[in-house]
Amino acid sequence: MKVAVIGGGIIGLACAAELMRAGHDVRLFDPAPASGATHAAAGMLSPAGEAWHGDEDLLRLGVESARLWPEYAAWLEATSGHDVDYRRHGTLLVGQDHDDLQVVRRTLDVLAKHGIAFEELSRRELRQCEPTLSARAGGGASLPDDHSVNPRKVAAALLALLDRRIQRCRATPSTASASVDGVLTDDGRTISADAVLVATGYALPDQVPQRRYVRPVRGEILRAHLSSGEGLTRTVRAIVHGEPVYVVPRAGGEVVIGATSEEHGGEPVPTIGGIGRLLDAARTLVPSLDRAEILDVVARNRPGTPDNGPLLGPGGIDGLYLAAGHYRSGILLAPITARILREHIESRGGSCPTSSADPFSPGRFDRRN
Repeated sequence: MKVAVIGGGIIGLACAAELMRAGHDVRLFDPAPASGATHAAAGMLSPAGEAWHGDEDLLRLGVESARLWPEYAAWLEATSGHDVDYRRHGTLLVGQDHDDLQVVRRTLDVLAKHGIAFEELSRRELRQCEPTLSARAGGGASLPDDHSVNPRKVAAALLALLDRRIQRCRATPSTASASVDGVLTDDGRTISADAVLVATGYALPDQVPQRRYVRPVRGEILRAHLSSGEGLTRTVRAIVHGEPVYVVPRAGGEVVIGATSEEHGGEPVPTIGGIGRLLDAARTLVPSLDRAEILDVVARNRPGTPDNGPLLGPGGIDGLYLAAGHYRSGILLAPITARILREHIESRGGSCPTSSADPFSPGRFDRRN
């Protein structure tokens, strides 16, 4: 099939690569691929760390996608020649004080209910796992199956794979009668396609009926560098005096610090308040960060939905498909999203064999209303 993919973040790139891998004729349209939320993402593959009461469907989808990541990372590296810094050391979930630890334990209750592996750790055991953690951290848990990857390196691998299939321009779906027949580019071209997949994050085109359900949510992160021996081995996700924060190690002594989430209506710019809260929480959690060199401070919009689950599947117009609204889980959900959208497109909007996709139909909010 001829498939046009609009949007070159991690989701659009992964979907285009999956369709190409399956033998379809794919073109991807984006004026600046991988420069949006993908550029700012920390790369946590952390369904357990994100688990919360009421989000069981999203947890199941995340666990299924996390299981795909080892093979997916290996395939990316082998076919593109790019290292993606896939790290299997696991994640620590930490509560700094008594109240923070109660929040952590509510997450552990969800994991226990669903049979997801964890090991509860005392303050002393946390320090044995990661000696750079604060001696005042109250306790937490080890999540052995929550891993991480470097999204910028993943994007570079996908860009290398897709290469000339990428058109660096804007495009919108082209409609004929009640169906989509291709895309219109901002330089005046009309390009035909059997299917159009929209993966433009929070900014869906006007032709997409579900665009009113996707909103921008600002997230801020910073990258820093620590000297040898001062960094972490594992990703650490924590609540520090009520403030969520994560510290994600990468190759070469780099760490990523983030977790802000703010509803807003303007451009996504870093703020003193947001970055200040991150630094206060991160330095309390990992005191050696006082000596870290700041490399980069970035803000981007994540795509949120009313239930913070993605929109996966047919978009309500014949030939139109959506992969949008991934909120905080775009990197984690990239492999499973790519598989789900390929299945939908190949069945021409029919049933999708991946049953974990069922709760995330793009039409679910219209049915509830």
